[in-house]
Amino acid sequence: MIRIDAHQHFWALERGDYGWLTPELEVIYRDFLPHDLAPHLDRHNLSGTVLVQAAPTVEETRFMLSLADSNELVKGVVGWVDFENPAAPDLIADLAGHRSLVGLRPMIQDIPDADWMLRNDLQPAFDALQKADLTFDALTLPHHLSNLQELLARHPEMRVVIDHGSKPVIREGHIKDWAADMAALADKTQACCKLSGLVTEAKPDWTVDDLRPYVEHLLETFGPDRLIWGSDWPVCLLASDYARWVETTGELLSDLSSEEQNAILGGNAIRAYKLTL
Repeated sequence: MIRIDAHQHFWALERGDYGWLTPELEVIYRDFLPHDLAPHLDRHNLSGTVLVQAAPTVEETRFMLSLADSNELVKGVVGWVDFENPAAPDLIADLAGHRSLVGLRPMIQDIPDADWMLRNDLQPAFDALQKADLTFDALTLPHHLSNLQELLARHPEMRVVIDHGSKPVIREGHIKDWAADMAALADKTQACCKLSGLVTEAKPDWTVDDLRPYVEHLLETFGPDRLIWGSDWPVCLLASDYARWVETTGELLSDLSSEEQNAILGGNAIRAYKLTL
């Protein structure tokens, strides 16, 4: 079995492009680099990771690609490009020349305009992403899901991974509308969905049972062949350590066959991102 952590971040504070990362987030307000992650991968028998952008700058994407060049544990990089920039198609083509770039992720959750992804001027960037054979990581919130369904109808051949189950509001127990929208996406599109980032959407004293209804719904709708496991480390440290998330997902997936678990824990990531191991 090849296990992949399909969603994690590295950052160096001195770079200065992580505007959201402030001293108030004390536990993660420091550098996190490959040597910090390697012990976790070894402990949990993980073969590598997909490194995901954490800043809306091309410079950070190039920084991540440089880390991939020097660290075999990074199997792919999901970067960032300004889709509003008329030069975005050329930039996407240029970045896609790097062997480690496997996807792009606009930070949709931070964009005030909920309809942003449907803007006509962004379509050349989406077209360029597909032409470069990259995956689109959808960093959405529940109120974006109807628009995401429309976007995917416009681009039915685009490979899409929905990050963090689209961040359901677990801490307040909101599930009905999110569940309906996620079911529609699973039914009407070919998108995959990440089993990641849920603990930071729950109450600080969360339990496995708090997460269970959401994970069970994702299993029922996307199925074991379209769910992708990730740690969201080090962001997850705001609510859990790495080992606890591994143990939690192990419990939540325990009723699945070994083949189904292997798909969620690695095989689906390899397919969705076309990883070369």
